[in-house]
Amino acid sequence: MGGAGPGRRYATQQINQAYAMLLSSQFQGFCRDLHSEATDCICGPAGAGDMRLLLLHLRLTAGRKLDTGNPNPSNLGNDFAFFELDLWKKLKVRNAANSQRNRQLEELNRWRNAIAHQDFDPARLGGRTTITLNDVRRWRRTCEHLAIDMDWVIAVHIATIIGVSPW
Repeated sequence: MGGAGPGRRYATQQINQAYAMLLSSQFQGFCRDLHSEATDCICGPAGAGDMRLLLLHLRLTAGRKLDTGNPNPSNLGNDFAFFELDLWKKLKVRNAANSQRNRQLEELNRWRNAIAHQDFDPARLGGRTTITLNDVRRWRRTCEHLAIDMDWVIAVHIATIIGVSPW
């Protein structure tokens, strides 16, 4: 599987694919947790017994794409729009590199779907049918930077709603 010496490397493609799938799932979990934290900051945990807050809590989480779909730019934008936030616009203002990270996140999600469904169409995968460790490492850096910037953007936005810093 590895090593620096000569010889064939077996199962590297499967390991790279597993790494990409794990990365996508971990990023999805982070994004869903961030959305839930923001919801709880506005409403309290599950509405905290107040019927109006409970209904608002349900409205902010009902149909959340991150509960059933991939953490692609469209689903992230859709879910955070419930807070009247244009997530990608704010992310791009925060850091111009987030435009490129948006495209890299799209690429990660295309590969995630190809791996999950065993459908490696080169037309959808940049002309390739295999990924490298460097691809997955690049996507990991993308997710790390997006997580930092998303945390900041959402904290600032929620602070404007509730009047104090949420975290």
